[in-house]
Amino acid sequence: MGETEDTSPAGPRYYRLSEIEDQNTFKSSWIIIHNKVYDVTKFLEEHPGGEEVLREQAGGDATESFEDVGHSTDAREMADSMVIGELHPDDREKICKPEEIRVTTLEVEPSWWFNWLIPVLAAAIVTLMYRIYIAESEV
Repeated sequence: MGETEDTSPAGPRYYRLSEIEDQNTFKSSWIIIHNKVYDVTKFLEEHPGGEEVLREQAGGDATESFEDVGHSTDAREMADSMVIGELHPDDREKICKPEEIRVTTLEVEPSWWFNWLIPVLAAAIVTLMYRIYIAESEV
């Protein structure tokens, strides 16, 4: 625990990522949510989603999982009581995931004349077939 730093007696306590990763045991479970460090060890058995959900995230960043579930206001307030510090600023970039690059495809719309081409050709073929039919029936 020599990597733990205090900014001031009243300031937040910072934990290094390596120290948090070490807290992934049956005796201690820490998780990171929005760069805050939570000790969820005592809450494991009470968690409505089950103990294994928290154990899977222990020792790492659980922000995405926490937000995906859509926790209630009460759950967020309860989580605030488990905050023991913050992730050290130097380690925050290590857990930041690169932003997803969204690829958009452009639909190529054919020009206006293409929208008329198929019906006009169909009409011309039907007219031609009708004239051939009429010409043969007159003979």
